Amino acid sequence: MRIVTIANQKGGAGKTTTVMNLASIIAEHSRVLVADVDPQKSSAWWADRAGEELPFDVADDTNPANLARLRELAYDVVLVDTPGSLEGRDVLATVLTESDFAILPTEPSPLAFAPLLETVNQVVAPSGVPYRVLLNKVDPRVPVEISDAEALLDGAGLARFGSAIREYKIHKMAPVEGKVVTQYADGDSRIAAKAREDYRRVALELTSLWANTADRTTVGA
Repeated sequence: MRIVTIANQKGGAGKTTTVMNLASIIAEHSRVLVADVDPQKSSAWWADRAGEELPFDVADDTNPANLARLRELAYDVVLVDTPGSLEGRDVLATVLTESDFAILPTEPSPLAFAPLLETVNQVVAPSGVPYRVLLNKVDPRVPVEISDAEALLDGAGLARFGSAIREYKIHKMAPVEGKVVTQYADGDSRIAAKAREDYRRVALELTSLWANTADRTTVGA
């Protein structure tokens, strides 16, 4: 089992959208659980809107210490949605002790990098958990937005995904409709396909990073 924490202490970075859509892609080939430890319960609310239609399970448990017990369950991957505020630092630190990997979604705005750096330097790096920053909500009409953001991340020495998630209107309505990226209607098939492609690229990078690394269950055996 792999436990992956999705984290950023800045609200609005797109953590829940990352959790739910990445879970749907990984669920095409694996048994996936989303664990919502955020008191706002955004993932759980999204799941309630979906009813029985999600291709993965969602657990609403705001006690991060219970993550250790999840390794006893029959899942291949657990994705954890965490609080998006500085007040959630203790929760995030607890979650990371049980995690095999961390994904840090961030908007490409320069103003988003200060809280991102704080999250990495004060919480993620001290935990020793491998991580990658994921550029999220990138304007597909402005290619330079990606290159400028990548330059900032590289200059700060932050590990990042080579792929990025582009911002499409279809993502904004998905929580209300209870849909994830693998279920987007093909009314605008070109945009739906591009949205799925973004998350598939991230999932492929993630599995490539895991190819030669053991999870914490194996390490502790």
